[in-house]
Amino acid sequence: MSDKKDITICLGSSCFSRGNGKTLQAVKEFFDKNNLSDLVFFHGELCTGNCSKGPILKIEDDLYQEVDSDGAIDILKKVFEEA
Repeated sequence: MSDKKDITICLGSSCFSRGNGKTLQAVKEFFDKNNLSDLVFFHGELCTGNCSKGPILKIEDDLYQEVDSDGAIDILKKVFEEA
């Protein structure tokens, strides 16, 4: 089992059309800027089954709903402050 933090972004058409494309870029930039890329397994998922609550970001077992790029960065800052 990897020690990397598992972070998943929904890339299904509903979440993507609601802004997860922009959030994807913001999250990648956050990891690069803060030298976190080696500490995370960041990947996409085609659908989390929560389309009406999207965009979705999942960190380990925590599911965040209706997340925009600014909200995702706020969540990641909190997650990595605790790490």
